[in-house]
Amino acid sequence: MFKLAAVPKVALLAPLALFALQPHAQQSKTKLGIVNVQTVVAALPGSAGYVALTKKADTDIQAQAKSVQALLAKASAAGATNASKTAYTTAAKKYQAAAQSYQKQLQVSFAPLASRVNAAVAAVAKAGGFSVVLDQRVARDTRLIIYANSQTTDLTPAVTAKLKAKK
Repeated sequence: MFKLAAVPKVALLAPLALFALQPHAQQSKTKLGIVNVQTVVAALPGSAGYVALTKKADTDIQAQAKSVQALLAKASAAGATNASKTAYTTAAKKYQAAAQSYQKQLQVSFAPLASRVNAAVAAVAKAGGFSVVLDQRVARDTRLIIYANSQTTDLTPAVTAKLKAKK
């Protein structure tokens, strides 16, 4: 017959200690949301200038990037001339300057819209119990998110509706 007194008390308390020491991060759930800020901004009154500038910047930067890549291939090839290397260096500098210029212009253009967008995102996130909300474009471009169920994480329609309701 098994006697309880013969089992060390530490052995009885060990399973309880494992549950007590479980990390708190595993116990709480963080709800993550995604918002397509470009779509939300496009729905805002007074955003036409920002939207047009964004499209222009995207088109111009993509074209310059393609040109820089082609020039890099020529400059890196065996037997590349000094002229091709100089053309690449010049194009790369022009690309960097254009990217920085567009970034500044976009920041200035977005500033008046930012507070309204941020307030709407915060209100929708709080109402839905979301702890963290990411810009879909940034998350995509940086490959921050590998998978997201858009049916449960995309707050774009709710944020757009919130902004339209505030008119």
